[in-house]
Amino acid sequence: MTAIDQSILTLILLVPLAGAILVALLPDRAKLPNWIALFTTLVTFVLTLHLPAHFVSGQSGFQFEVNIPWIQSPAIYYHVGVDGLSMWLVVLVGLLAPIGVAASWKAIETRRKVFYSLFLVQQTAMFGVFVSLDLMVYYGFWELSLVPMAVLIAMYGRKDGPRAALKFFLFTFIPSAPLLVAILWLYARTGTFNFSDLQYYTASGVLPAGAMFWVALAFLFAFAVKVPVFPLHGWLADTYNEAPVALAMVVAGKLGLYSMMRFHVGLFPAQARALAPLLIILAIVGVLYGACLALVQRDFWRLMAFAALSHLSLIVLAIYGLTLTGWSGAVYQILSHGVVDGALFLLLGVLEVRYATSAIASYGGLATRLPRAATYFVIGALAMIGLPMLSGFIGEFTILSSTFTEVSRSAAIWAALGVILGAAYMLSLVQKLFYGPESTLTISRPPADLKFGELAILTPLVVLMLVMGLAPSLWFNAIEPGVHPPALRKSLVSLPAPARGQVLLLWRNGSQQPVQITTHTEGQR
Repeated sequence: MTAIDQSILTLILLVPLAGAILVALLPDRAKLPNWIALFTTLVTFVLTLHLPAHFVSGQSGFQFEVNIPWIQSPAIYYHVGVDGLSMWLVVLVGLLAPIGVAASWKAIETRRKVFYSLFLVQQTAMFGVFVSLDLMVYYGFWELSLVPMAVLIAMYGRKDGPRAALKFFLFTFIPSAPLLVAILWLYARTGTFNFSDLQYYTASGVLPAGAMFWVALAFLFAFAVKVPVFPLHGWLADTYNEAPVALAMVVAGKLGLYSMMRFHVGLFPAQARALAPLLIILAIVGVLYGACLALVQRDFWRLMAFAALSHLSLIVLAIYGLTLTGWSGAVYQILSHGVVDGALFLLLGVLEVRYATSAIASYGGLATRLPRAATYFVIGALAMIGLPMLSGFIGEFTILSSTFTEVSRSAAIWAALGVILGAAYMLSLVQKLFYGPESTLTISRPPADLKFGELAILTPLVVLMLVMGLAPSLWFNAIEPGVHPPALRKSLVSLPAPARGQVLLLWRNGSQQPVQITTHTEGQR
């Protein structure tokens, strides 16, 4: 690797942290914290683009990997790297960060130093979760991601921030305790925190099966709350309703879903396969439950919270369907969800700043006064419900088709019903906000359509929705090699039968060294 390849992940981790320190040290004058945060996030985003630009598509294993001893006892390594599963998620976090700063430009007017410094620390924590390959380093970033979020929700909540922050912190922090115990148990039995080494140990059968079930359950519990998976979603609606827009973009989904794929199914394939039927049922319930509650919400932040529960549950269905196609669709849907939600959250934040309310009934007829906002919102809503040619369609279609053909037809049908309900609540929201007769609130405020800066942020997101809908191979080429969970039920069905005498190279789970096998009879596997 070149020098930049060896240091790129470290730079991505350190630049937001350096920006946070700079914001904290400099005086809070004019918009100085805003500009420092914006510059920092833009630089970080540019750094993340180095990953797809130099990523070798079709190559399995981790790239841009760094593995340096850090603490001798216990043996903790600074071990980071990305593959097809995590690389685009790093880029997504880098993309959403400057959007979050822009969304907070006018919404945050007091204690800006605190807000932007903690926001940048939050970015470092999220990057760390996606790139860490040492479980203790991963756990440190996982815990770090909770603190800035809880503090900022408490300080900048709309109505009852402290209560929502306490609920969020307790829901997400308490499951982290058994997660830490499980990680330490693995280290005590194996002597390593290294992800690849632990993959070998957990798959080899040398660890006691009974204890492994509880260890895997501890991992799953922490990740399921973070997603959240029904019925562990009690923190979600209040957090969406209270969190600043910049935090609402990142509060749900990405960390928990990625961790499920990497550290639950990836480390505990047998246990994940055993729990898959239960999680599929919970996912279907979450899809329908979230969609039904979204239909009856009167506040657009709470509607977006339950819509997120429905969409994230669909991704959980894909994860525990345990198919290669489903996993590729799950990663793609996480990316699409991040882009679409980023645009919609920014637009809803604009409406709340201009009209000082999130009550849906207060709006009406905005399309005549804010035509650009209406156009962008309609495109975002259509992408969210999975209109063909937009990003949401690719992920939903891949997930539903793989579920129907390889997992369960009934599960796919019920999940498709949730998607139909999604179209109902999103189109209803568009109708109530932008069309119909103008409300008293709309008439009483002067028209204030999207300005140049807002358009400059939203236009690339809308273009990205279209490109992701028309050219998904740009993303799938990197995603698919990284999506090879050991728990896949049909992982050998598509392999061609080898000829007699053919040399096969099989990789032991977690090892970079292939095992050479020569077949002796035609068709032998």
